[in-house]
Amino acid sequence: MKRSPWRYLWKSYDIRRKLLITLLILSLYRVAAHVPVPGVDRAAIQAILSQGGPGGTLFGLLDLLSGGTVSQFSVLAMGVYPYITAQIIIQLLVPIIPALQKKMEEDPREGRRFQERWTYILAVPMAALNAIGQINIFSSIGGVSIIPNFGFTAEHWLSSLAIVLSMTAGTMFAIWLGELISEYGIRNQGLSLIIFSGIVSRIPATFQSIIADRENMVWSLLLMTVVTVATILMIVVVQQGRRNIPVMYPGRRVGSRMSMPVKGTLPLMVNMAGMIPLIFAQSILTFPSIVASFFTSSSISWVAAIAAGVYSVSSGTSNWYWIIYFLMVVVFSFFYTDVLFSQQNYGDNLKRVGAQIPGVTQGAPTQRYLTRVLRRITLPGALFLGIVAVLPWLIGLVIPFANKSGFLLVNAAGLLIAVGVVRDTFYNIDAELKLHGYDESLLVR
Repeated sequence: MKRSPWRYLWKSYDIRRKLLITLLILSLYRVAAHVPVPGVDRAAIQAILSQGGPGGTLFGLLDLLSGGTVSQFSVLAMGVYPYITAQIIIQLLVPIIPALQKKMEEDPREGRRFQERWTYILAVPMAALNAIGQINIFSSIGGVSIIPNFGFTAEHWLSSLAIVLSMTAGTMFAIWLGELISEYGIRNQGLSLIIFSGIVSRIPATFQSIIADRENMVWSLLLMTVVTVATILMIVVVQQGRRNIPVMYPGRRVGSRMSMPVKGTLPLMVNMAGMIPLIFAQSILTFPSIVASFFTSSSISWVAAIAAGVYSVSSGTSNWYWIIYFLMVVVFSFFYTDVLFSQQNYGDNLKRVGAQIPGVTQGAPTQRYLTRVLRRITLPGALFLGIVAVLPWLIGLVIPFANKSGFLLVNAAGLLIAVGVVRDTFYNIDAELKLHGYDESLLVR
């Protein structure tokens, strides 16, 4: 009888040590998440959370994804998202700049080191810009400055600089903790687990907000259960979706005999981009509001009017924000998938080993065929990501009390991240168990 290797999870010293290190670092991150930014007005923060509407929904979404650090306006309020944004930008620049593409092709290992180094460098200004943007956006949503006297004027520039530096340092500290997890804990899961811990930590507060709304508590719990189960089911179906392309591999010569060709498959994922399009679209939408916030008080009327319009749309205080958000998620899903797939260059790689897709010429025609198939299967994945991104807004239009309780945010982007991280962590630990000899195919009584 086969027995699961997971019952040996705690018996393996090496795996037990990695799990304990991971839990210790995540606990340290949660403690640091309660350190507030100097001078923050908590009353103004609570006013934004309780006001509802698109602005309150956007604030609640960011608070969920940061694990409650935004509602407290902690020094970790931006989490690791500036680093992720910087990573996406560097990845997108590789196929655009010939020198970077040549570096990756000549020496992939050195190219990855170059990417990692510049991702860290770019994450610093991205974190500083995000800090300024968050303060300005949330102050505009609430109508009151969340940090009094914030601004780079002659009187307050030093204190404002200290606030921006503290938030930037908080982001770099979170990135460092994630790297420690990847190195000494669960491998390659550090940043994902940092984000996951933040999302999970908000679940008790979400239930508390549902129970506090006694008028709609029963309906909220019922709706939460239905939407949660349905969303998890759809996430699993889409994330596990594959299109298997048949591939014929050449036979191998053994002595004087030649073996028959081997038939295999090349799996193409329905959602290759994962969560990246949501994060990238949100970052791009936030940037115009950061720029517009500096011109909303301009003495030139038409400049102030344009800045106010751009600020309203890109800061989440307008319904147009969610419509543009949906479109950008769909577009970025196709764009990012194309960029990743072109870098893998399956056409030349299959030709190099002598493999061929039946009925398709090797080389460039194979790459074009695979790209065409991938774009067709990416469409449902991209639409799914777009619907997930705007699900809180869509349900809030139909059920007004949904935004008030705030639980629907967990069922959308938060659940998408959580399910993906749990799945990847499960596979990672299972691989570690098998690496240490705890393979269920060998555990037979």
